[in-house]
Amino acid sequence: MSLVTDDTPIAYTALQKGTPVFTSDGIEIGRVEHVLQDPSLDLFDGLAVKTGKGLRFVDAKRVGRITEASVQTNIADDEVRTLPEPHGSEVLDADPDEYGGNGLSAWFGRMFLREHWMRRKD
Repeated sequence: MSLVTDDTPIAYTALQKGTPVFTSDGIEIGRVEHVLQDPSLDLFDGLAVKTGKGLRFVDAKRVGRITEASVQTNIADDEVRTLPEPHGSEVLDADPDEYGGNGLSAWFGRMFLREHWMRRKD
């Protein structure tokens, strides 16, 4: 028996593709395409939202309540048209193994917090 209801808050890590995303006034912006995150750092960057005008980026600080049924944002209806498109032509993931090990490259990566990216293997 599950105690989770559709309006129970969930973590961004449990958010499912296709979940509706709403403005602060309750108007649907679109549906979650994917969560932008770096799981190795437990870092939530935002959402890629599929809209009638294509993919749009919703920054993490604009995301309010996340439930199984929906994502509520603090975006006003008139701001929706200004949401940016995701940049770049490829989907990239952070490579957490880049900082592993005892080598000089790994040490520099940890010291200077370089971002290392790899192509997604979809």
